[in-house]
Amino acid sequence: MTSVTSPATDSPTARPGRVPSFAVISGAQVRQALQGREQEITDLVEATYRLHGEGQTVNPPSYFLRFPDRPSSRIIALPASVGGRVRVDGLKWISSFPENVAAGVPRASAVLILNDHDTGYPFACLESSIISATRTAASAALAADRLTRTRPRPARVGFFGTGLIARYIHTFLAGTGWSFDTVGVYDVSADSAAGFCGYLRQAAADAPGGRDARITVHDSPEELIRSSDLVVFATVAGEPHVTDPSWFAHHPVVLHVSLRDLDPRILLEAANFVDDVEHCLKADTSPHLAEQLTGGRDFLDGTLDDVLTGRVEPPGDRTVVFSPFGLGVLDLAVGGYVHDEVARAGNLHVVDDFFHELRRYG
Repeated sequence: MTSVTSPATDSPTARPGRVPSFAVISGAQVRQALQGREQEITDLVEATYRLHGEGQTVNPPSYFLRFPDRPSSRIIALPASVGGRVRVDGLKWISSFPENVAAGVPRASAVLILNDHDTGYPFACLESSIISATRTAASAALAADRLTRTRPRPARVGFFGTGLIARYIHTFLAGTGWSFDTVGVYDVSADSAAGFCGYLRQAAADAPGGRDARITVHDSPEELIRSSDLVVFATVAGEPHVTDPSWFAHHPVVLHVSLRDLDPRILLEAANFVDDVEHCLKADTSPHLAEQLTGGRDFLDGTLDDVLTGRVEPPGDRTVVFSPFGLGVLDLAVGGYVHDEVARAGNLHVVDDFFHELRRYG
């Protein structure tokens, strides 16, 4: 494996008709390329949502590999293609093994393969758990901004579930200009809640000119929800466990990132937005259960792209729920950004002779 120091303009996608080199980009390189660029990445995610809304992407259904002997675990394949100026195809291969947490290992692991637009040859393999968390957090921060513009900006945020995704979402909220008077925390694991509180205190200490929010660890889900104007669900729940619509009587904005926390009756009393209708209404997500309960999709108010383009305005006097299934096109856009940044820095690790049989008849 060698390092390539050529500029980004010599990236594989800039040389149509030639077999590209193949690079491996580590998690450390991914983190370095993305760290501190929350607003830039959120803008990139918004641009990708707009491309998706304009029909300039291909985002087939995700494919779930499940295991009879490990029913709580799964590996998901997300193939996708992004047009516009991005022009990249690829696949995210991401595993979710919840039992890892008890052993002190992160639940999710992932790789992202980027394919050249012109030749179809893969030109990079990137560590992608960071990319996946980043695009999820950027999507959540974008939704928080756009779905709250018809109401006073929330000053009380609550995190239901305190793992890596919650940490990334808080980082992206802070990095895109949000500040809060109070931060509520709830997790079924006291150790996880304590660890998240430690992160929050350190983040406040590291923020230049920032102000400390009051951090409260709540004893119950009801306490957390009732005391928050912006609620973030980031759990590993496989089925609804929040069932009382009255907890949402104060009409918060809910970032339902983990998709399966809310009883469908809660959704039926709220304004509902998704990232993609066909993707979200499957695999027994809460919106999918609401569709099964009602026999239709009238409970959906629109997509995030509908809000971005002004086709739909979220209400300021009802609970608003954003349920993003997670689109592979976002992973490709962020992964392409990382590849170009690493190439620009001259730090691509190329696997020499990765493609060997390049002559048709030997």
